[in-house]
Amino acid sequence: MKHLDLTKDSTRKLFFSYLLPSISATLVTSIYILADSIMIGKGVGPDGIAALNIVLPLFTLFFGTGLLFGVGGSVLMSIANGSNNPLLGKQYFTTSVISVTFLSIFLLIIMQLAFEPILYFLGATNVTFTLASEYGRTLVAGAPVFMFSALLQAFIRNDKDPNLSMIGVVTGGITNIILDYIFIYIFHWGMFGGAIATVIGSSITCLILVVHFFKKTNQLKLVKHGFSMKRFGKVVTSGLASFLIEISNGVVTFLFNIQLVKYIGDIGITVYSIIANSSFIVMSLANGVAQASQPILAVNFGAGKNKRVDEVKHLGFITTTIIGTIIVALGALFPGVITGLFVHATDEILSLSIPAIRMYILAFLFMNLNIFISGYFQATMKPQYAMGINLLRGLILSSAFVLILPLFIGANGIWISMPIVEIISFTIAMVLNYRAKKV
Repeated sequence: MKHLDLTKDSTRKLFFSYLLPSISATLVTSIYILADSIMIGKGVGPDGIAALNIVLPLFTLFFGTGLLFGVGGSVLMSIANGSNNPLLGKQYFTTSVISVTFLSIFLLIIMQLAFEPILYFLGATNVTFTLASEYGRTLVAGAPVFMFSALLQAFIRNDKDPNLSMIGVVTGGITNIILDYIFIYIFHWGMFGGAIATVIGSSITCLILVVHFFKKTNQLKLVKHGFSMKRFGKVVTSGLASFLIEISNGVVTFLFNIQLVKYIGDIGITVYSIIANSSFIVMSLANGVAQASQPILAVNFGAGKNKRVDEVKHLGFITTTIIGTIIVALGALFPGVITGLFVHATDEILSLSIPAIRMYILAFLFMNLNIFISGYFQATMKPQYAMGINLLRGLILSSAFVLILPLFIGANGIWISMPIVEIISFTIAMVLNYRAKKV
């Protein structure tokens, strides 16, 4: 990647040069949880996959915090580099690393001390508590690894080495899948086996990413006096939209779990875990497109080359729309097949999962577009727009619709809430995009 000039080479060439490594990296990241879901669903049973879904918000918190400083800091670094200020870029890197170090230790301690109340708050029942605890304690122990994996992926990709980021994540993901099978099916370690496989896989990713710092092309260096509260604030503001994308997924999962237990029971959580894991895959593809665009957008924005910025945005929109359309079609046509990938599809489960998937699936097209436009706003220094979109779709509208709609139309209101949320959010995003062009 070192031969690419982000401000001069063809935008199409640059976009597709970054696209495959970025999508591969984000896709395999989702496999960390997806592999656990499939192996646990088949090896432990429906209660196991329901328990896994209860602790998923913890994973999104850890990975989202890494993205907060990874994407936030790396965007500012790329803009600084595009403005011929590499020292400032290194200061943003230093600020991000120090912040994640302290936050990972803090979260690890707090989560271990208050683990049981947290599980009950997330929706654990007498049926799922033991299984959720078995997985969750190991997941919490790996919090620093998940956070640094997200941080390093973002910075290394912005340091013109997306292929190493891809190699690290793919290798970690493959390791996770292999260890899932060994630990769950051969050693019969159950939930603990799935969790420890995830932590080991992510640890291997981090070890591979560290190789970047020994390359001659490496520009990521810690500098003295690199941390400041002013830069900390700018990094948080810049990366907050990415954090909200991850956290919103955790919030939605939490709200769905609470409502499904109330309206359907534990089998409702089992079905939603199938949808939630499918959503992880879809989000990873959308994030891959956004992350492929982000370094090119940020550098050219910093260099004042607005025409090239518009070209990259157009490529991203087209790619995201194509991916979303294909996924919606597959989900609508083959909901039973999707169910069977995760659990032994009994008649009881299929009677609930098939209509649920078909109602929910439309959300994926608009979710993809919302994620991309949010990434565009981040890369072009409009974090307030990105944050607004993600607050709406991830916290405000999602909370309102998933809590209110079931009061009027029962359990179906839970499944159709997210398509409505994503469509409204996309409409608002287009209005903000129009306003941004006029500024």
